[in-house]
Amino acid sequence: MLALDLGKRRIGLAVSDSLGITAQGLPTLERRNLKADLHALSSLIREHAVDLVLIGNPMHLSGREGAQSGWVREFAAKLEAQAGRPVRLWDERLTTREAARVLRESGIGIAKRNQAVDRLSAVLLLQSYLDWRSLGGGG
Repeated sequence: MLALDLGKRRIGLAVSDSLGITAQGLPTLERRNLKADLHALSSLIREHAVDLVLIGNPMHLSGREGAQSGWVREFAAKLEAQAGRPVRLWDERLTTREAARVLRESGIGIAKRNQAVDRLSAVLLLQSYLDWRSLGGGG
């Protein structure tokens, strides 16, 4: 599986191990334009033999979809069409905040923290899905 923490300037990336137990971060993708981004992601999907793509869905704490959800849904549909793999939206509430907290507590500098937050957000997103699945949440 491949998880995306979709942002306007960068896309955080994480991939699961072959057993679907753990998530590992991949280098963050700097956004260029839609065509280039979809091509780069499709290449990653082929390279890692991805069967399912997760994209963080920006939700309000109340559980309602956030303002960016429509944009994320459009991107997900375009990626699914281009890559030929199912794309699923997954609740990303608090993943960026949690990633920032973990990195802040690690003691690394602000510049390195900013570079790592997207990747760690994708790892947390994917790990939450893998954990949910392992507890019988589905496939």
